Amino acid sequence: MIKTASKRYINNFKGFSREIWILAIVTLINRAGTMVLPFLSKYLKEDLHFSLGEVGWIMVSFGCGSMLGSWLGGKLADKVGFYKIMIFSLFTSGLMFFGLQYITSFWGLCFGMFAIMTVADMFRPAMFVSVGAYATPETRTRAMTLIRLAVNLGFGLGPAVGGLIIMAIGYKGLFWVDGATCITAIVIFWIMVKEKTKSPYIDKKHPDEILTHSVLHDKPFWIFLFTCFATAMIFFQLFTTLPLYHHDQFGLTEFQTGLFMTTNGVMIFFLEMPLVSVFERKNVHKVKIILAGSILMAVAFFVLMLDFWIGSLIISLLLLTVGEMFAFPFSNAFAIGRAPKGHEGRYMALYTMSFSLAHITSSKIGMEIIDRFGYRANWLFMGILGIIAALAALYLYNFLHREPKKT
Repeated sequence: MIKTASKRYINNFKGFSREIWILAIVTLINRAGTMVLPFLSKYLKEDLHFSLGEVGWIMVSFGCGSMLGSWLGGKLADKVGFYKIMIFSLFTSGLMFFGLQYITSFWGLCFGMFAIMTVADMFRPAMFVSVGAYATPETRTRAMTLIRLAVNLGFGLGPAVGGLIIMAIGYKGLFWVDGATCITAIVIFWIMVKEKTKSPYIDKKHPDEILTHSVLHDKPFWIFLFTCFATAMIFFQLFTTLPLYHHDQFGLTEFQTGLFMTTNGVMIFFLEMPLVSVFERKNVHKVKIILAGSILMAVAFFVLMLDFWIGSLIISLLLLTVGEMFAFPFSNAFAIGRAPKGHEGRYMALYTMSFSLAHITSSKIGMEIIDRFGYRANWLFMGILGIIAALAALYLYNFLHREPKKT
């Protein structure tokens, strides 16, 4: 029985091109190397002795750089090709991480973080375009899921290794390792993957192409972006307000909160790819799955209003994780599939920017609501936002059926 289950799980990973596997390995190395990020606030406050307000402004600079980098990366991927942008982004940001450790002034770090994230996040939309180029239409959603698994696994490994490096040689070691992994990852990619400027799969023979010639005039895509922003904003509560709630409401330790985070990662690792494969075999419309994911995320936060029962944390986490597995892989695939030929970078830029914006606003809005009105008010707000996202997805689904060509 275990052998059969293992075989079925492994079968979900078949059919990918060599380039997709290399891209997943490169992504894993790169994400595992971004171990500066989880410790950045702690480094700024404890090592450089900035106030919480100053740390907040440096993190805002970080987020603004991420937004600009996502936009530039997508636009330049269409102009000069994703391959060149990926190599430039990781190699240059690797060198910049080496230099960042020597900047210790407030304004220097504001400009430094803005600059490094502008360069570093040019990689993300270009990487998504590369998946569209190296994967067939039949494997594109699963390929996006494979990259997500690599990202999640990398983020899981990074903080643990980062903690050991801090204990051994201090925070400065993180910058050296982060820079080195960026450069190592992209050198592997450059040696093993040859440039492909255009995908043979994105053409007029396939129904994934739509009639619009500019993303600015693609109304359904903007509705989709709002759904992405809203679901990402409520999901990011898992890493911002929920750890505080665990301690304040139920007295959980950092270790116990860490177990919740680990549960989320383990569920994604073992269940996301099989779920995606099932939905693909049944040919379920991507927007329907995103809609279901939005509803599950909303319910996850309504459950948290049962703040007298610790079991609500477990039920909420399960619902939130399943909602994530429904919404995010298929939103990746919808975005790249929606893009007309030659506009893939612009579409993926806006897609990644919606997540960057959600990352910036999620913590700030959540903290403000909690500070003024308490945790229950925040859970209610996030739940209602999830329902609004689901209604937007439902409107999008109906809108798509009125188009001459459907995505």
